[in-house]
Amino acid sequence: MNESKLRVLFVASEAYPLVKTGGLGDVSYSLPNALRGLDIDIRLLLPGYPAILKRLALIEVHENINLYPLKTPVRILAGTMPGEITPVYVIDCPYLYDRDGGPYQDDDGIEWSDNALRFGMLSKVAALFGSHHLLFKPDIVHCNDWQVGLAPAFSSFNTIDTAKTIMSVHNMAYQGIFGPEVIELFGLPPESFSMFGLEYHGKVSFLKAGLFYSDWITTVSPNYAKDIQTTNYGCGLNGLLSEHQHKLTGIVNGIDTNAWNPETDEFINRNYNVDSLLIKVRNSQDLRNKLKLAPSKQSPIIGMITRLTEQKGIDLVVPIIPDLIKEGVQLAILGSGDRKLEKSLQELASLYPKQISVTIGYDEELAHQIEAGANLFLMPSKFEPCGLNQMYSMHYGTLPIVRNTGGLADTVVDATPDNIQNKIATGFIFENEDSEELLTCIKRALRIFNHDKTSWRQLQVTAMNRDFSWEKSAKQYVSLYRQLLN
Repeated sequence: MNESKLRVLFVASEAYPLVKTGGLGDVSYSLPNALRGLDIDIRLLLPGYPAILKRLALIEVHENINLYPLKTPVRILAGTMPGEITPVYVIDCPYLYDRDGGPYQDDDGIEWSDNALRFGMLSKVAALFGSHHLLFKPDIVHCNDWQVGLAPAFSSFNTIDTAKTIMSVHNMAYQGIFGPEVIELFGLPPESFSMFGLEYHGKVSFLKAGLFYSDWITTVSPNYAKDIQTTNYGCGLNGLLSEHQHKLTGIVNGIDTNAWNPETDEFINRNYNVDSLLIKVRNSQDLRNKLKLAPSKQSPIIGMITRLTEQKGIDLVVPIIPDLIKEGVQLAILGSGDRKLEKSLQELASLYPKQISVTIGYDEELAHQIEAGANLFLMPSKFEPCGLNQMYSMHYGTLPIVRNTGGLADTVVDATPDNIQNKIATGFIFENEDSEELLTCIKRALRIFNHDKTSWRQLQVTAMNRDFSWEKSAKQYVSLYRQLLN
């Protein structure tokens, strides 16, 4: 094998800018690009949703592949990502993928009833690539989340030499659990349906299959790799993960420093960098004007861009908002999710219209403007596999307030007196799922913002100088790939 041209098939159920529902879509775009920059021959395999078929310039390269239990053959098409050189293989099977709605749910938010078949086929094609039956012969098949979880199982029961498999977990809460008929449906051996296989409480867990049968497991931060071995965060698979910890690695996601860069960001009115931080104040004024908040030169703005769910700790924030208003804080919140939490925030915004702005939904432009205009960014998540916004915030000189969990703990250094003195602090951390503890942490940040401008500026400079680019993380994946093959 030519070491400089290690060959990887990266398999996922979504990839930005073709189809994206969450962080997996971002990773499936950014990580392969970074790996190609390190001279890895990496190619994507995706399902043939209509949105993907429309966006890629596709060339038919292989047809009439018979895949049990499908009654009609499928075609494999090839193209490249828009504006990129990363090759993409697409499974063209209208029966499975050509439908209105999202990748996983219909327009009413109901899971597709045949998701086991739809993503079992994605896994099966991935395993076929790995066994050198198709167009590209990877050394490693890199599987992402439950939708590709059966691929390591198919490979494990293949009698010929196959590529190594890596299973990457982006969120343990989503496991792809289906009935035991899946075993017969895909022709998997009966012995695979056991606790030492893919059986999970009498059903089949696609994610467990990937964890059990893969050659290696990765997740999106070192702390989350520890967290998921506990009962609190392992979602019922913590015992399995503890037993397999010898093949478990946590690698922090990177961020797209081209899209998220205050020096070049096209969405903000005033570009700035670490040497021109005074310009950031103008972005704060612009944000107040846009959101119709009260004009102020002193009030700190706390930003939040998030799913409005209990997992993200929104229920910890709502009770302390009146206290924050008393502290002179202004809030800029963007997100959607739980209807009750949305309503609670909207009611508070109507009560304090000049201090709180709540925008329900998602607005890419506003997201960038909040990062540039806010002074603090709030992420009180109850669990967080990696998180991206805390890294975007640091890149923009907007100091994050986070709970000590998962990727938040891996990426933010608490502003203790010693850490500030040693110039390593980049934000503020609290420990427990407790509103009062969160309020105490925010007040600690406000004291420095209001009364110690020198320390505040040092925190901003340290945060902005942190390297969260994908290249750093991609090098860790390359090292893992080589270790696996050796």
